[in-house]
Amino acid sequence: MDGSGGEDQPPWDAAAALVRAARTGDVLAMDELLTLVRPYVTRLCRPIAVSDSEDAVQEALVAIFLGVRGLRDPQAFYGWARTVTVREAVRVARRTAVERAVDPDDVARLRGLVPRGDGELSVEVRDVLARMPVDHRAVLVLRELEGLDERSAAEVLGIATGTVKSRLHRARSAFRKAWQR
Repeated sequence: MDGSGGEDQPPWDAAAALVRAARTGDVLAMDELLTLVRPYVTRLCRPIAVSDSEDAVQEALVAIFLGVRGLRDPQAFYGWARTVTVREAVRVARRTAVERAVDPDDVARLRGLVPRGDGELSVEVRDVLARMPVDHRAVLVLRELEGLDERSAAEVLGIATGTVKSRLHRARSAFRKAWQR
């Protein structure tokens, strides 16, 4: 809070000040910066590295810690952190999991086991995502959770815009098919 009328300080402003201090070697600022960004990193890692999200969070935080001194524009911290986090989450998911295609029958069986209520959507969404290839999970997170356009998602993932479009189409199709069962 910045104390002016109860308005929240934008997170990128708070992060920018911490980035500036951390780049000069301020250990406390670095710790505060990593504490500030951890919930965001966790939110990105969970749907991408489903079964190894804590490992992905740790890897992303280490990469942020190591790379923050090279960040030229402190105001760009969250965009940069998103790119680092998604790439680390994809790398961890590829390293630790054997990918399988979405099996709609598994999702249909799970639906019968999950009690109706507030947690149902989250559990089912997580289950469907867990069965999707990591590349599909990554584009879905960037488009649906982060709201990035195809060009921006392509930049984050380091792939062509056309590749993002085709992966997104296949991912949405597979997700819908699994969800409707």
